[in-house]
Amino acid sequence: MNTKLFVGNLSFNTSENDLRTAFAANGTVVEVNLMMDRATGRPRGFGFLSMSTPEEAQKAIDALNGASLDGRALTVNIAKPREERPS
Repeated sequence: MNTKLFVGNLSFNTSENDLRTAFAANGTVVEVNLMMDRATGRPRGFGFLSMSTPEEAQKAIDALNGASLDGRALTVNIAKPREERPS
């Protein structure tokens, strides 16, 4: 199992620090990346984070999928590998 998680349905006010704090209760957060719109520089409402072990990643999914953060119900699951798109 992978340790990288997809986190969706984020409020545009949620920061990387907010995500790190929310997920830290379930284990060690290794990395947090919020996706930003290239044109506007605004958050796109989703991001990725890595936990230190697959067990911690599953614990975070169990605890936070559907949980509320900044007034939004989070979607948390294992990140799928990025697919190559035609240019």
